[in-house]
Amino acid sequence: MESSTVRLNLDELDRLTCDVLLRNGMSQSHATAVAKSLVAGQRDECHSHGVYRLLTCVNALRSGKVLGNTEPDIVDVAPGLVRVDAKSTFAQVAFEKAAALLVRKAKESGIAALAINHCYHFSALWQEVEHLAGHGVAAMAMTPAHPCVAPAGGTKPLLGNNPFAFAWPRQGKNPFVFDFATSVVARGEVELARKKGESLPDGWALDESGRPTSDPAKALEGALLTFGSHKGSALSVMIELLAGPLLSDSMSFESLQSYAETGVPLPRGELILAFSLERFAVGTARENQEHAELLLDKIVEQGARLPSQRRFAARARSIADGVVLSESLYNEIRAL
Repeated sequence: MESSTVRLNLDELDRLTCDVLLRNGMSQSHATAVAKSLVAGQRDECHSHGVYRLLTCVNALRSGKVLGNTEPDIVDVAPGLVRVDAKSTFAQVAFEKAAALLVRKAKESGIAALAINHCYHFSALWQEVEHLAGHGVAAMAMTPAHPCVAPAGGTKPLLGNNPFAFAWPRQGKNPFVFDFATSVVARGEVELARKKGESLPDGWALDESGRPTSDPAKALEGALLTFGSHKGSALSVMIELLAGPLLSDSMSFESLQSYAETGVPLPRGELILAFSLERFAVGTARENQEHAELLLDKIVEQGARLPSQRRFAARARSIADGVVLSESLYNEIRAL
């Protein structure tokens, strides 16, 4: 940690974040939703998805490519499908406006999908699936991203880091949640390493010529690798297809020209699925949840950690003590 730091409680951080977004052209509804997402990342010590991303958000708004004041259109397509046109805005408002309808459809039909089109998604997907789990449904989410990842065996950026998230609701406990990039590491972690002057571990990235590199600046000019080689690569392609062509939306590589010219990729799609525990249950949803707890308990009994346990612990600390920002980042945010 830097020697000079600034401590803020969560309300102070939310006000600061919201103020920055409002001053850069966002409407109140968008600024509130995006600030909530950024503060949640900082609160849970997911720093690569925290308020550091304000720098990217403001750059995108100032480019004119990303809008901050257009209300999304919601279309009730079918009993198991709702579609939202985000109209080149960030994804948070589109999700917030459609989440209740998605949950209702899932509980009526057993399974339902939310297709978000023409959105910019920069935040962690766990926020969305965790929200849905809080309403009693299991959920998964996926989206393509900036083309910065080489397919297994390749050397050039083609795929996004294409995150995938899942949440399972638990009675009286935090949900079981995981969220991971299909690249070996999120691009935001590489950007933070560059800002801090740190090196990358071996096996994370290639430089512009396709050679392995530990230099984050060269990695950002070259390509990240997928986790698990061909396995992560195949999952990444699946996400490109399900959240791209299936939704009549763009794939990661189609953003290369836009990114090169403006620093902002094309808007893209996001696919979210929700599953009703009540509809799928042969007996009762409670019996199925109790059955699931047998597995989760056995994981913990072995001394293993459930995904998101550290994040939930960080959340409790941040609620009690606030968050600490480096003075340099705080000043960068204030300057916006």
